[in-house]
Amino acid sequence: MPHYSAAIDQGTTSTRLWSLTTAGGSCALTARARSDLPQAGLGRARPHANLGAHPPVIQGAFAKAKIARRDIAAVGVTNQRETTVVWDRRTGQPVYNAIVWQDTRTAEICAELEKEGGQDRLRAQTGLPLATYFSGPKIKWILDNVNGARVAAERDNLLSATWTPGSSGG
Repeated sequence: MPHYSAAIDQGTTSTRLWSLTTAGGSCALTARARSDLPQAGLGRARPHANLGAHPPVIQGAFAKAKIARRDIAAVGVTNQRETTVVWDRRTGQPVYNAIVWQDTRTAEICAELEKEGGQDRLRAQTGLPLATYFSGPKIKWILDNVNGARVAAERDNLLSATWTPGSSGG
């Protein structure tokens, strides 16, 4: 009978896994650091490369806790929520690196939209204020700046999502 749960945290700077006893006690933690913040205000993630972090992190935590996969009753995953990726629906390949949640390259987009109706101009539709944190401005930036992205979107060949380990886009 399984006696452990596991929690995978896919963060901006690392992938971490905790193995937990069913009583809630932590019995192992492993992490694999990564970071791709080339300069202030810019942050990106390489979706397919990030997937490679998961097997060694999981294996490391299991080895440290001396448990096997069959000992795990449940797995929870946290993701970066507003890290955004756009990919080709036919190939599964990202059209650009994922733009991480703290990237501010979309500040001008947000400022222009704000001029046309204030910071809350889209709140009724989205429930959110205009901010570089959210995925909408990031998707617009990709469509405006990545060669061929807008045409592919107009042909219904692109999908987007906030980045989650194991998703089609990453």
